[in-house]
Amino acid sequence: MSSLKQHIVIVTSEFPPQPGGIGNHAFNLALHLYEQDFEVQVIADQRSETGKEEDKFDQTLPFSITRIKRLSFRYKMYLKRVLMTRNSINQASFIIATGKFSLWNVGLLSIFRNVPTMAVIHGTEVNFKSFFLRKSIDSALKRFDKIVAVSNYTKDLVSHLNRNVNVIPNGINLSDWELTETSGFELQGKPALTTVGRVSSRKGQLNVIRQLPELIKKFPELHYHCIGIPTEAEAFSKEAKQLKVESYITFHGSVNAQTLKNMLSKTDVFVMLSSEDKSGDVEGFGIAILEANVFGVPAIGSRDCGIEDAIKPNESGELVAYDDSEQLSMALERILSHKATYQKGALNWAKQHDWANIIKEYMKLIECVH
Repeated sequence: MSSLKQHIVIVTSEFPPQPGGIGNHAFNLALHLYEQDFEVQVIADQRSETGKEEDKFDQTLPFSITRIKRLSFRYKMYLKRVLMTRNSINQASFIIATGKFSLWNVGLLSIFRNVPTMAVIHGTEVNFKSFFLRKSIDSALKRFDKIVAVSNYTKDLVSHLNRNVNVIPNGINLSDWELTETSGFELQGKPALTTVGRVSSRKGQLNVIRQLPELIKKFPELHYHCIGIPTEAEAFSKEAKQLKVESYITFHGSVNAQTLKNMLSKTDVFVMLSSEDKSGDVEGFGIAILEANVFGVPAIGSRDCGIEDAIKPNESGELVAYDDSEQLSMALERILSHKATYQKGALNWAKQHDWANIIKEYMKLIECVH
């Protein structure tokens, strides 16, 4: 079947303009499939209170999007999602589900409709601690024709299903990260360390803060910059004060795109020491690492999560245990001692993950189902 005639429906639990890695991935998947001459329809939730943010954003999109309006009774939203997806299946030649409820939704409806399906799994939605939730996701995944994991770590989380799981890493749009004027912009710290992402247990800012007392002994002019929604910033600040390192940290909150680019361009090393939280929330990949790599910024990330696929050791950065100060200090010293080599490696690594390359892998899977 020609791609010009294929109608792809993407059912997602997140979508811009609201933040979220699943939404960012779904947006790029939709955009690049559209640019490859597929007809694309997205089904997503309204996540803002009024829906005005979504309405404004949706008017800029070249493909079709249907939003499920936010309702005070959540079960009504769930029902509307199912009904909207069922109606769309009738016109679809291929369906992609991404995000927890989307997996259940499409998995259920696939029983009644013979349309090729693909599940994209990121991490947390296949790592629930609840036995019931785990089994329900497992049952849904068994209904899909294709399963894509964004990292080998995520793939391992569903190894018990004995299914063929394709690993396609997350991607970035290099053109979105072009740097404009930065003259006069400075970032405190020698070295300046940066983490981008919601300030939370999963993103690992607290893991970095707890190791600052040891790092400062070797790097007394170091400064740690946390960029992102300050969900747990207050609690993390209290711990920083107890450790007497609060003066070495700045919580910037959310910043606009240009400021983010400026800050990343002046960062010496990007740090993301993610770890699994009590609910099973895990880092499935770590797209912010690639965004830093675009500016030639090497990264230090934690092992035993999806970040292992986001960093190429000895080239784009280094992998360490999230709670080992000695490993972190040695990795930082190694990168700073060979900064030019790591900068070149980081940029090359980012280029390999351009969505222009990533989308080809998805297209191969879509084509082979028909």
